[in-house]
Amino acid sequence: MADKNGYRATTKFLIASPTKVRPVANVIKGKTCSEAMAILENMPQKGAQLIYGTLKSATSNALYANKKLDEDMLYVKEIRIDEGPRLKRVWFRGKGRADMLLRRMCHISVVVDEKAGE
Repeated sequence: MADKNGYRATTKFLIASPTKVRPVANVIKGKTCSEAMAILENMPQKGAQLIYGTLKSATSNALYANKKLDEDMLYVKEIRIDEGPRLKRVWFRGKGRADMLLRRMCHISVVVDEKAGE
């Protein structure tokens, strides 16, 4: 949980396209955790709710590992949206043809750390 790189949380195998989740992640990168959570609660995208859960877990990990930390001292140091496996489904089309329907998955990794100099 705690290392020199901060406090991390990871959520894997979420059924959401990484290309749709990454723009949401770029909005909160570098912001304080409380500000980032407020932003994510008010965003309509599905990816915002997925990131919110992972960010909340990383914040809880930090507060549990170090009892002296305050939630206002934490900020989003790093957030990564990696591509996961794809579910391949058959999509039947007209005239006896078929297409492949790819359900993309993503892995979300969030690292929070306390602000330096405060």
